[in-house]
Amino acid sequence: MTIITFLIVLGGLILSHEFGHFLAAKRAGVRVDEFGLGFPPRLFGWKRGETTYSLNLIPFGGFVKIYGEDPEENNKVDPVDANRLMTAKSKWSQASILAAGVIFNLLLAWLLLSAALATTGLPTSAAAAPSGYQVRDPQLTVVSIAPGSPAERAGLQPGDIIISLRSGFDYLTPTTAETVSDFTGPRENQEIILGFKRLVPKVKTVVEEVAVTPVNGLVPERAAVGLGLETVGQLRLPVPRAALAGGEMLAKLTWLTARGLYNFFTGLIRGESQLLNQVAGPIGLATLVGTARALGLGYLLLFTAVISINLAILNLLPLPALDGGRLFFLLIESLKGSPIKPAVTRALNLGGFALLIILMLFVTYHDLQKIGWLP
Repeated sequence: MTIITFLIVLGGLILSHEFGHFLAAKRAGVRVDEFGLGFPPRLFGWKRGETTYSLNLIPFGGFVKIYGEDPEENNKVDPVDANRLMTAKSKWSQASILAAGVIFNLLLAWLLLSAALATTGLPTSAAAAPSGYQVRDPQLTVVSIAPGSPAERAGLQPGDIIISLRSGFDYLTPTTAETVSDFTGPRENQEIILGFKRLVPKVKTVVEEVAVTPVNGLVPERAAVGLGLETVGQLRLPVPRAALAGGEMLAKLTWLTARGLYNFFTGLIRGESQLLNQVAGPIGLATLVGTARALGLGYLLLFTAVISINLAILNLLPLPALDGGRLFFLLIESLKGSPIKPAVTRALNLGGFALLIILMLFVTYHDLQKIGWLP
């Protein structure tokens, strides 16, 4: 079921992106020759009107073949359809066609977030809940762990739910971050037994205990174990409020994604090669999709929305073979007042595509190492 779920998620993301290009081209009066899910070779296809709809063998992608999108086609123009070339349209119309895939990925993310909030609900901090709404089943949850802290050495992870603290004859069932801080603060260098719950896919919930020893220096004026805690529960909203909250979440997640990608690429430029271990390729994404599905529909919708946002931001990068690269070429043409030579754009796009394939293979190799299939 993991592979099937992954293919459904991937297909939905690709379909949304390419449908954006398709719809924008149609609205601009540009001829669309093919709408394909996956990359060739073609498995089968059918024609409706002037457009062929195809399902292709390689599932990691999709495309819309737009008339005149390849500049070399301009030398083989049918005079009847000359005004339906993409390059015959205004620069604004061309830009709208290129940007439509990104816009549709963001719209899909908004719909998924809103649907999750209106149906199953999403995990939300009680402090972040909209005014007048309360989270259901609030639990004291680990949201961050200080590097090198006693909590990290004990193996605690974000998402763990803290259920008990014990030191000697003192016992506490914590309800807020403040109660944990009050318990650990006066116990510098004293061992504390911390009980927690962890949601494990296919096993559901496991309850464990670990020993942690509070130390000074992590927070001002008291001992601590290095846990960042929030009271987190499920937030479910009526449809109109869910749509508004979904938009707010989309804005925050888009900003966080853009900032994270910026930090990732600047880190690579600085030579921080360990950052590659944080990237997931198709195999890693399939595993993560399976995990999200096991945690419930809300988590799967949230995770799919996050992937859709990542896809949108990545496609805006000014790299050949990506929508951002083609928008960049369009900007150059607007500034110089003449088209870039077709041989130049084709060479750059082929080079960019080859680079993306190499990167995908490299990341897939790391995925296989992570799951133990390769040494």
